Amino acid sequence: MTYDDDVKKRLRRVEGQVRGVLKMMEAEKECRDVVHQLSAIRSAVDKTMAYIVAVNLQQRILQERDRGMDTGPLVREAVELLIKSR
Repeated sequence: MTYDDDVKKRLRRVEGQVRGVLKMMEAEKECRDVVHQLSAIRSAVDKTMAYIVAVNLQQRILQERDRGMDTGPLVREAVELLIKSR
């Protein structure tokens, strides 16, 4: 799979958020503030994973459909992957 610039941009943003949390910890910021930022990071990572799975699923469905294949197993695989990632 080719990963587009959007997904890389999302992960660079997460990388910056993680650096920010480390700085917060070094500055001994309040627990609730650190946890709030960690929650935002988790949400961003979850959305990025969903985006990757969706784009990959779309590409694979088009390929399988062009070959006349059943796409049901691809959808089930994608759903299972998302469930396991939680």
